[in-house]
Amino acid sequence: MRILSGIQPSGTPHIGNYFGMMKQIVDDQYNGETFLFIADYHALTVTPDPNLLSQRIINLALDFLACGLDSEKVIFFKQSDIKEITELSWILSCCTPMGLLERCHSYKDKISNGIIPNCGLFFYPVLMTADILMYKSDIVPVGKDQKQHVEVARDIAIKFNLQYGETFIVPEPKIKDEVAVTPGIDGRKMSKSYGNAIPLFGDQKQIRKIFMKIVTDSKTPEDPKNPDTCNIFALYKLFANKEQTEAMAEKYKAGGLMYGNAKQELFDLYTAHFSPMQKKRDELAKNLDYVKNILRKGAEKASEVARKTIQEVREKVGLK
Repeated sequence: MRILSGIQPSGTPHIGNYFGMMKQIVDDQYNGETFLFIADYHALTVTPDPNLLSQRIINLALDFLACGLDSEKVIFFKQSDIKEITELSWILSCCTPMGLLERCHSYKDKISNGIIPNCGLFFYPVLMTADILMYKSDIVPVGKDQKQHVEVARDIAIKFNLQYGETFIVPEPKIKDEVAVTPGIDGRKMSKSYGNAIPLFGDQKQIRKIFMKIVTDSKTPEDPKNPDTCNIFALYKLFANKEQTEAMAEKYKAGGLMYGNAKQELFDLYTAHFSPMQKKRDELAKNLDYVKNILRKGAEKASEVARKTIQEVREKVGLK
């Protein structure tokens, strides 16, 4: 079984990224052949500052390695180091119906939130499809918000296979229902673009302030509260074990719980979870050559697969 996933270096990774995808990759890395790439081409859709983008790429590599990624097991690389990916994107775009892309909610959502559209933003699902199909991936761990893009990849793979003969594996998305969508501090989906995200790493005092801004209802401490409608509890469940979750739910229902205390308990769980990773990240940051070498070796391995795939595709479409 081949597992593939990628993540954009578009800003500081947050706990929604971690529980939605990063943790899945780390947990599954020994269950099959895993490909993980930093989607730096995708990041260009928002025309970031070049120096900032370069730094974000390294930071993202540090974050994954700190979270437990095994570089000896996982093929970890930068998307832009695989030159075949742009060729495959173009070939796939020529058999992709416009209507399929026009229905993609991610493009529409970004426009509705004030992002100025460009062709790259519209074309994003085709490039993501190329990423998935290039390595003939069986499983693609994603958050619920990316499920549609995997469905697009499936549609394009099926259409290509019908038109040119069996070439690509039709991939399956893997979504853990309990963390399909991680709420931000305002209750909406956690997203850097919404400004409601909680970062994985950073200054603990600043991060605690973010936790204390989690939006709650207006109930008094004495009032019983519904844990199932509370943003604090939704995040608490991500970190807590079964016993801790049940105990916190009882506190909500019994009354007498101050939201400030619930936020502090949540922050304590967050700190216990990420502090060892923060320490590892700090150590890795002292040896960036080591980190860059991991990405280089990963690109070499990924390129071996990409060259075989693109040669097969070129022959199928008549580019012999």
